[in-house]
Amino acid sequence: MYALLWLLPITLLAAGTALGVFLWCVRSGQFEDLDGAAWRILHDDLPKKESGRQTDHREG
Repeated sequence: MYALLWLLPITLLAAGTALGVFLWCVRSGQFEDLDGAAWRILHDDLPKKESGRQTDHREG
């Protein structure tokens, strides 16, 4: 019975903290673009600019 006196407030505090973090994430725009990252991975990266010097890695 004494365990409930400790566990109930700890549980309510943890749930309140989780709710607060969730609401902060919603207000800061963390969930605005859910599809962007999923589509961004399908696009090819732009080619990187090569330096002026080319190296030949063949042996011989």
